[in-house]
Amino acid sequence: MKQKDYHCENGGATKTELEEAREREATASPASGSSMMTSAGRASSSNARRTAEPPVKSRPPFPWFGLDIGGTLVKLVYFEPKDITAEEEQEEVENLKSIRKYLTSNVAYGSTGIRDVHLELKELTLCGRTGNLHFIRFPTQDMHAFLQMVRQKHFSSLHTTLCATGGGAYKFEPDFRMMANLQLLKLDELDCLVRGILYIDSVKSNGPSECYYFENPSDPEHCIQKPYRLENPYPLLLVNIGSGVSILAVYSEDNYRRVTGTSLGGGTFLGLCCLLTGCSTFEEALDMASRGESTRVDKLVRDIYGGDYERFGLPGWAVASSFGNMMCKAKQESVSKEDLARATLVTITNNIGSITRMCALNENIERVVFVGNFLRVNTLSMKLLAYAMEYWSKGQLKALFLQHEGYFGAVGALLELLNPST
Repeated sequence: MKQKDYHCENGGATKTELEEAREREATASPASGSSMMTSAGRASSSNARRTAEPPVKSRPPFPWFGLDIGGTLVKLVYFEPKDITAEEEQEEVENLKSIRKYLTSNVAYGSTGIRDVHLELKELTLCGRTGNLHFIRFPTQDMHAFLQMVRQKHFSSLHTTLCATGGGAYKFEPDFRMMANLQLLKLDELDCLVRGILYIDSVKSNGPSECYYFENPSDPEHCIQKPYRLENPYPLLLVNIGSGVSILAVYSEDNYRRVTGTSLGGGTFLGLCCLLTGCSTFEEALDMASRGESTRVDKLVRDIYGGDYERFGLPGWAVASSFGNMMCKAKQESVSKEDLARATLVTITNNIGSITRMCALNENIERVVFVGNFLRVNTLSMKLLAYAMEYWSKGQLKALFLQHEGYFGAVGALLELLNPST
């Protein structure tokens, strides 16, 4: 994929100049939901991504963040400059040093915040600066604890506005203002998602592949993960699995649309598992699912026909009714919590796979990319999706996955802050 050149000019821009740029933009289009340096003039076509107007040519002061506030997780990306000069270090205020040290010296923040060290991108050049890009996440329910930390670190003395995307950018906007003295520049989450994916894939084009697929997904002994280059990627179907699911048809970098979605996503899986098994975390639910057997819970085609339904090509092992065996009292008493967790995972994943396949057929797209935090440490679902796409399409559809899964929206928000060229 061709790398887009993200650059900044007038690197000596001051905080005051950036604030003035924000004020000019807010006056011009107060409800635009654009970046702090880019107004959001939008095209009227429903099939094309709305195009940003020429950006203000300036480089924002450190620290550089992008924020994606989802329904279940908050994703934060942080650029740590590694090329700080002796003069810059001398002039650097203590608040900025404190924030950088806190974020980069820890891999855990409180009881729930995590820095995904294995995803860190080193020696990355952004806006003419060289540094490392860090990926941090924490549950959305802990937002108030995060805001208290932001206030304690006196973040508002360095920035007055944060670029943020996701539904939580709207929901928590008053809390940011009241608790941390910060404004949120709200960005469209699908715009940020696509922009983040294309950027991360481009900067990793010369290293380990960002994109991969599973070979032999139906054979546990021979199923292996293999790299895949997203060269000439268009068109592609982009399936974003978070708390819910959005499916986008992407025809070019500037031409994509949301085809459909479903409310049955990662939030559904975790919510049902909490109810059915008493678990409390996503990792716990996945661990239980890995030890369960869904066929004790689901009613299969062979349970109804005694074998395959040959007329319509339905194999006996296919699920005819998710949780269909649970109408029988005796079978309810024979299943374990692990079985229920596995059946819940299979139900949600199969539904996503089925809807995706129909969208691919309708859009005449053969390349399908799955992203989102539902897939984090969730190899079970990835292999299920890979097998379902390959089997039901008779090899026409290949399920592709990306290493940075749920962080692309936050990356897109960071790129808006850093003023990408168009």
